[in-house]
Amino acid sequence: MSGRSRARAAARLAAVQALYQHDMEGTLLAPLLDEFHRHRLGGLIDDEVDDSQYVDAEVKFFDDVVKGTIARRDEIDELLSSKLAESWKIERLDKTLLQILRAGTYELLARADVATGTAISEYVDVAHAFFEAREAKFVNGVLDAVAKAVR
Repeated sequence: MSGRSRARAAARLAAVQALYQHDMEGTLLAPLLDEFHRHRLGGLIDDEVDDSQYVDAEVKFFDDVVKGTIARRDEIDELLSSKLAESWKIERLDKTLLQILRAGTYELLARADVATGTAISEYVDVAHAFFEAREAKFVNGVLDAVAKAVR
């Protein structure tokens, strides 16, 4: 994985964490971004390398995913709801899982510069950081359905 790819992967993970904090604590956007810029974006550990090393997240990409996901939340939630099984409501989803799906959906909607497979794969990887394989497969399935609808 190239340095840019690792920086974007770190940005995606941090974006999911920021979105979770925003959702759970109601942290306003400006202080949220400031906190992550100051304390959380530098030095994320990349475990895929034999000797773990610190990876600086791509700040502009992080900012875009967080700002865009928050700005388009209603549109994103409506799209996600349409891709869930009828018996599932978005409110039933685990809060972390929901942020992963929201961020991935935003990327599929708004970041034409990111390949569909890359966006889906990266958020499946984020899901693996928090969950077992079952949830990661769920993320893959939902984001694949979203991609087919928007790309």
